[in-house]
Amino acid sequence: MDFNEFSQLALKLKNLPLPGEESHHKMSPQLRVQWLKENRVQDMKPKRAGVMALFYPDADEKTRLLLILRKVYQGVHSNQIGFPGGKVEKVDRDLMDTALRETHEEVGVHPTEVEVIKELSEVYIPPSNFLVRPYMGIYPNPKPFIKEENEVESLVEVYLRDFLDDSNHIQEILSTSYAKNIDVPAFKLNGYTVWGATAMMLSEIKELLRRAL
Repeated sequence: MDFNEFSQLALKLKNLPLPGEESHHKMSPQLRVQWLKENRVQDMKPKRAGVMALFYPDADEKTRLLLILRKVYQGVHSNQIGFPGGKVEKVDRDLMDTALRETHEEVGVHPTEVEVIKELSEVYIPPSNFLVRPYMGIYPNPKPFIKEENEVESLVEVYLRDFLDDSNHIQEILSTSYAKNIDVPAFKLNGYTVWGATAMMLSEIKELLRRAL
């Protein structure tokens, strides 16, 4: 899909209701679904974070979505695929501010150059005790990305057509921070297995785009 067409489609998303947990569950391991039934997120006193699903045109005016591969570090999200974003800091006015600031820090996209088109449903991440608010944004006049070398291993620039292709929705046996060798729904994008909270957020975005098409 060319970016001009996608930009028109994105305008339709603003008034669509969020699919929410129903879309998240499509990409959730059963252990996670069961955990959420038995526990209240509010009781966990979660930390807050904001992330950005950024759509932009490439040199051929084809629509792409930016993901990042995080560096290897001592933490539960080491070497995983995710969105640019991170935890709330005192300088942030709100969670959207967090997502924009972190996107600037991690991949060099200035907040003023992003049009935020949709606030998405929050996703709780039990292993790190974060409650994450994702946003959808468009970056119509992209400049070369500048990755933050201490946090970002590489950029993963996904074609919109590949993201929407159902053949890239897979099941894979993975070992997570809370269980070993479990069957996990995931996306296969640019050769990477994208699962967990990022896959749940992607599932909601995919559902929204399908409704608008």
